[in-house]
Amino acid sequence: MDAINQPLLDVRDLSVGFRQAGGETLAVDRISFSINRGECVALVGESGSGKSVSALSVLKLLPYPTATHPSGSIHFKGRELLTMNENEIRSIRGNDISIIFQEPMTSLNPLHTIEAQIGEVIYLHSGVRGAMARARTLELLTQVGITDPESRLQSYPHQLSGGQRQRVMIAMALANEPDLLIADEPTTALDVTVQAQILKLLGEIRARLGMSMLFITHDLGIVRRIADVVCVMNNGRIVEQGPVEQVFTTAKHPYTKALLAAEPKPDPAPPRPNEPVVVSSDDLKVWFPIKRGLLRSTVGHIKAVDGVSISVRKGETLGVVGESGSGKTTLGLALLRLISSQGPIVFLGKNVQGLGFKHMQPFRRDMQIVFQDPYGALSPRMSVGDIIAEGLGVHQPQLSRDEREARVVKALKEVGLDAATRFRYPHEFSGGQRQRISIARAVVLEPSFVVLDEPTSALDMLFQAQMVDLLRQLQRRLDLTYMFISHDLRVVASLASNLIVMREGKVVEQGAAADLFKNPKTDYTRALFAAAFHIEAAPTGSAT
Repeated sequence: MDAINQPLLDVRDLSVGFRQAGGETLAVDRISFSINRGECVALVGESGSGKSVSALSVLKLLPYPTATHPSGSIHFKGRELLTMNENEIRSIRGNDISIIFQEPMTSLNPLHTIEAQIGEVIYLHSGVRGAMARARTLELLTQVGITDPESRLQSYPHQLSGGQRQRVMIAMALANEPDLLIADEPTTALDVTVQAQILKLLGEIRARLGMSMLFITHDLGIVRRIADVVCVMNNGRIVEQGPVEQVFTTAKHPYTKALLAAEPKPDPAPPRPNEPVVVSSDDLKVWFPIKRGLLRSTVGHIKAVDGVSISVRKGETLGVVGESGSGKTTLGLALLRLISSQGPIVFLGKNVQGLGFKHMQPFRRDMQIVFQDPYGALSPRMSVGDIIAEGLGVHQPQLSRDEREARVVKALKEVGLDAATRFRYPHEFSGGQRQRISIARAVVLEPSFVVLDEPTSALDMLFQAQMVDLLRQLQRRLDLTYMFISHDLRVVASLASNLIVMREGKVVEQGAAADLFKNPKTDYTRALFAAAFHIEAAPTGSAT
């Protein structure tokens, strides 16, 4: 086959194994697929199916020599990648092939500014630095939807929201206009309006550069919109592949059919106006000072939460939606007294605002959180069993070792994980499996109030539907009260009793969820709902 007609990337009979004390575990089993120039191929399947491992093999980013390739080849532009040495593959990475990772907080350097990190990618591959590199950095940040990018150049990753960090990762991957972009769940942390913008941007870059993409996702709606070919993976194998419309309309494999049928059931917790209020706030504010000059004088404030009043009753679910940077997560952290705020916070009938560490501790058992980034929230030095049991040791020290072990096993089973996994460590799990561990850690204490910060964003469609069912069952069995923060309005609609819509720190609309979904009153809410349920109708302007 001549160079013009041959695939850009050709993967044949690829297997990936991982050496362990008891032998070798096969994560990918003889898969084959190819990507032509300008083509987008999507890998879909549940967490742990081998999607990311397959993609990481292309750039030899697996932990060698623990990882092995018992069989197969990966040809890029006719060259075998698996036999390349480190110097050869380094010349390919970031230049010819770029990758967007799933978890931006662990991929970005916490000690370097955004300008330094994007600038480094530009300099290493094109030799450009100084004013030209800064101009290119600003151009990239603008392209991926960062408003006022100049003010973000000196920011560090922890100063950005989850969605903003993901956009920075996308900017870095596109900096050198690669021939092949590997996108590992690139829109997982993005709100629906920005998701639409990013997919539109990737489509435009594909058209302009003739760029190819290997797109890994669990969102079948995105696959239908962006991909030409889809490969469905299950237990390390590709069980079905073909043109997207063909697979979606005439799926042959039972697993593909189950994946297409998976959808969270709309059965939200009803409003309970006669139940006691679990948590409430009045005119709550979280303002971060902006400091300038030699003396670091305060010249203004970032009003992350600006005068929010809420009330959540026992057994209800408050859905909190809005674009990245709108203040959703900051509001949740403030209510749990994990960051400083102004304004009363009444929890279980007591104003907890201003309480010190010692006086807050009795309330901690009853207030839990599931963070958006499970990898950053789980200690890499502790086993899963120890992570889940840690809270029991602090808040229920009277439990015996066997009783704690039984509670840990029960919590793991409730979130769909094998009890034997409690002896493993977080890095041995996929992103979706780590999120389930985070949920197990939160519910093992059977708290009164749980803040769920994008708890389903890292889960594939099958487990997303199962997780929504699980959260609903736990809520009804334990009479839990949830604050559910999410950019996936389909999931929010299936769980929320009441809804607040946030923008730039303020609540623009709130009320009963069923009423708001049927009749949104503001233009912003209508645009948000349009992007979620009819993604083609999303606005294409800059996001906040």
